[in-house]
Amino acid sequence: MSARVSMEAKVAALWQRVGTRWLPFADAATDDLPLSRLLRLSLVQITVGLATALLIGTLNRVLIVEFALPAWVISTMVALPLVFAPFRTFIGFRSDHHRSLLGWRRVPYIWFGTMLQFGGLAIMPFALMLLSGAAHAPVGVGIAGAGLSFLLTGAGLQTTQTAGLALAMDLSKPENRPRVAALMYVMLFVGIAGTGLVFGQLLRDFSPLRLVQVIQGAAVVTLFVNLVAIWKQEGRGRLVSIVAQPDFAASWRAFMTARRSVRFLVTVALGTAAFNMQDIVLEPYGGEVLHLSVAETTALTAMLAGGALCAFAYAARVLSRQGDPMRLCAVGVLVGMVGFSAVLLAAPVVSAMLFRLGACAIGFGGGLFAVGTLAATMERGRGGEAGLAVGALGAVQTAAMGLAVAFGGSLRDLVGVLARGGYFGPALVSPATGYGAVYVIEVLLLLAVLVALGPLVRSANDRGFDSIRSVAAG
Repeated sequence: MSARVSMEAKVAALWQRVGTRWLPFADAATDDLPLSRLLRLSLVQITVGLATALLIGTLNRVLIVEFALPAWVISTMVALPLVFAPFRTFIGFRSDHHRSLLGWRRVPYIWFGTMLQFGGLAIMPFALMLLSGAAHAPVGVGIAGAGLSFLLTGAGLQTTQTAGLALAMDLSKPENRPRVAALMYVMLFVGIAGTGLVFGQLLRDFSPLRLVQVIQGAAVVTLFVNLVAIWKQEGRGRLVSIVAQPDFAASWRAFMTARRSVRFLVTVALGTAAFNMQDIVLEPYGGEVLHLSVAETTALTAMLAGGALCAFAYAARVLSRQGDPMRLCAVGVLVGMVGFSAVLLAAPVVSAMLFRLGACAIGFGGGLFAVGTLAATMERGRGGEAGLAVGALGAVQTAAMGLAVAFGGSLRDLVGVLARGGYFGPALVSPATGYGAVYVIEVLLLLAVLVALGPLVRSANDRGFDSIRSVAAG
């Protein structure tokens, strides 16, 4: 009996070492916020990842390659949530101070965002049927319907994500918030990678009908999973708040006058644009230039997310050793430049493996950049303004991503047309030329990010970043 107890103690000790070393956010849970509850709340991020993988990964390749729609049309659809992006800051601020008749602050916004997301996914199959020509309707009707579905889905996931991250910070202790928030972003990439793989398997034998079934299933899963995620997560206040609400403009001015907030948000915008401009062209690049199948190109989204997951694990170890979040961003930028260069070289050497390795490196670099900016944002969300800080970060990221995606698709089309017309010489009369222009611009943007990061890195010894380090180390 004693031998058995000794063996169990050894196994338990080994698991604890594995948990802290290889599961970097295993210590994010507390007695007040157990891991089971935290993971259930993080299901909100899973559904956000599901919609992201579907919109940016699967659908853009299908609509460009299988449905033969111009890339600028699809990039414009994907960029439509940009219209809603500025409201993320206001939604975060409102959820900081909102009191519903039931006494909740965050839950109403999460549920409203879920319904928007469900509505967008629910009408999307009918729009795709029109685009496929099966209904013999004008293409413009299908494009308008698809644009509406993209807008609703994007607005829903942005609302859900903003309120969900703010709720996670409310439930966690101040010293644990960076780890909790990072865990939530890990679950986002788990959602992107997992659903990307699932979509790839479900669409292995592609047909328009199968695509419709997959999207309908995604809508139902989103509604059910988010309901499970928010069940009994937020306590109800006893009374509806009747005190005067803080002024949004004053709160925003105070936030923007904090330590180099403008430069920080500009850095976030440039880095987000650099890492996401290729989202709309990555899978079509693999399909048109390297002749990969739908399943193979859909798996690229999972590879991007897998690289980001590895980046989160590495970043957690760096921050736990009092690493500088801004230096972490700089490392991510350098890794991203290597990844974009690998993708550029994949076309002339006709190497699908190099293409996949480049996608993994891009995901890793983007993950480092994301967790570094996230760690800085947590410090800027003090004083009960977690929603405002998360909303500002999300608004800048979404706006930059939307503009970058729209510009990337349009640039691919324009340069592709000029290349086929012989304007760049006979050596560049290739479908790869349009895609290559996008990746060259992204490398240049990453160089600009390094310039913008300089003063932020030099100010990393400020008291604010020291507090982040002490939290991460503790």
